[in-house]
Amino acid sequence: MNRKNAYELFAEGKKLLGQNENMSAIMLFEQAAELEPQKASIRGNLAVLYYNCGLYKSAKKHFLIMAQIDASNDFAYFGLGMCLAKEGKLAHALGQFKIARAMKPEDEHYIKIIKKYSQIFDKFHKMQLR
Repeated sequence: MNRKNAYELFAEGKKLLGQNENMSAIMLFEQAAELEPQKASIRGNLAVLYYNCGLYKSAKKHFLIMAQIDASNDFAYFGLGMCLAKEGKLAHALGQFKIARAMKPEDEHYIKIIKKYSQIFDKFHKMQLR
């Protein structure tokens, strides 16, 4: 049996990702992650793929691992925030978005997402007080 290395699996996964073969890509990236568990690039692709497939718990797992691998990875915190928002944990999501923004304060996308979810949180909170 010809075993592939993590780089080959990663490259094949990226190719499948480009062809919108998300589930097949996930399988290859998972195999690559088994071989190279501390590679943030592999974890990042897995996290995004799982998120895009609506598998937020799995996405969150990989975003967390990304943050553990590199605590200065703003995208890991942004992804965590997006997963938490999908779970309805808006206060926690906002916290993660704010961490990402603190790392890249000029990032317009982070500024907009914080504003958006702050408004949603405020409306939800006001409804709870009624």
